[in-house]
Amino acid sequence: MGREGRLIRGPSGLALQIPMAVSTSTVHAPDTPAPAGTLAVRDSLLTVCSVSVFAHMIGVIIHEGLGHGCIALLTVSHSGVLSTLAWSSTQDSKLVEAGGTLANLAGAAVFWLLLRSARESSPATRLFLLLGCAFNLFSGAGYFLFSGITNFGDWAMVIQGMQPHLLWRILLIAGGILAYLGSLVVVASGLVRYVGIPRSEHRRITRLMLPAYLSAVLMACASGLLNPLGPKYLLLSALPAAAGAGSGLLYMQWYAPKSARPLVSVEAINRSWTWAALSIVCALPFIFVLGRGITLAR
Repeated sequence: MGREGRLIRGPSGLALQIPMAVSTSTVHAPDTPAPAGTLAVRDSLLTVCSVSVFAHMIGVIIHEGLGHGCIALLTVSHSGVLSTLAWSSTQDSKLVEAGGTLANLAGAAVFWLLLRSARESSPATRLFLLLGCAFNLFSGAGYFLFSGITNFGDWAMVIQGMQPHLLWRILLIAGGILAYLGSLVVVASGLVRYVGIPRSEHRRITRLMLPAYLSAVLMACASGLLNPLGPKYLLLSALPAAAGAGSGLLYMQWYAPKSARPLVSVEAINRSWTWAALSIVCALPFIFVLGRGITLAR
């Protein structure tokens, strides 16, 4: 706090200097971005990795469990094996193949709505909601591009037998590119507006998004090592989904709209043992139970 004087003249003309306290600290309104370098924000690496791992696990369960498994059991299959890498059953359909992507896109919409209404929640919770939206959105949009290029995976099965086949693959590629670019803009704007990371703070964005990306990739690898389909499927499925689709997190600083401003206060993501414990407790069955595969039947 600094001090400066203020002159007050009384009726007799006598000038008096009254000392006044003046604050030298900088306060940033929620809708005003903090200038780069004005806030020394230290985010907790433990919390960032914990919420990322938890968000990744939910995205996998939405894709494989709700998108493929539930739709299969409700429509064409009597039983099947669900793992962290795939849903496997003797009877499938185009709806079952498309279900994973459709479930991811629906999950992304739910996470986005929750994020927009969570302005009073902690920064860690808002980051979790953003990453939940990101992993579901990137996976859903990225699958169109992946299947169009490789002719492998869910949407390759959806367009199987549809003619002219090359045209359908081109449409998947074009649609996938547009959808993924749109996803980058949506997630980057959410990072700025609802998590409260000013778009000018490129270093902080990298310090948040790089660990979030790497922790999700490591969890995908760890949970896929015991899968019943063998290590080959880990390379063909888990890594493209986590490392490929999830790589959009690494480009956030370049896709945030210039008009985006934080709508919440600019705060550090503090260490949270609650998020760490929740992540560990859920990761153990995710790796050692669901990773090995469980049989579901109706």
